[in-house]
Amino acid sequence: MKYVIGNDHGGLDLVDVVKETLESLGHEVIHVGTTENESVDYPDFANLACQKVLEKEADFAILICGTGIGMSISANKISGIRAAAVSECYSARMSRAHNNANCLCIGARVIGSETAKMIVEEFAKTDFEGGRHQKRVDKIINLESNK
Repeated sequence: MKYVIGNDHGGLDLVDVVKETLESLGHEVIHVGTTENESVDYPDFANLACQKVLEKEADFAILICGTGIGMSISANKISGIRAAAVSECYSARMSRAHNNANCLCIGARVIGSETAKMIVEEFAKTDFEGGRHQKRVDKIINLESNK
């Protein structure tokens, strides 16, 4: 699988941890986030990363800001993206298994590097279960088309 990582200045501390974790699992990684500590606007990087998913240049996006919330709100405004802001492993697993999330959002000021590794591993190893969950995901997609 191919992942794209997008981050603002608040997420800079977790970028290398996330990248190394994904690569250790055998995934390819593209980085489109900032590499500087100067303040930048997270919606810009959420959009850059999510466009890679929509254009099939990546299978999934991982967005990192201070809390994960701003990235999640921004990403969920983009039709075709299902972003989940999580800070523990169970939600990461369920975001994939039940919601078919294609974007994971985490907060570098909320979780540490060890928790980030576990969350990323859980997200990456979990497949969408389909079945009864597919009709719910289809309803989300239909909500997008009603905009």
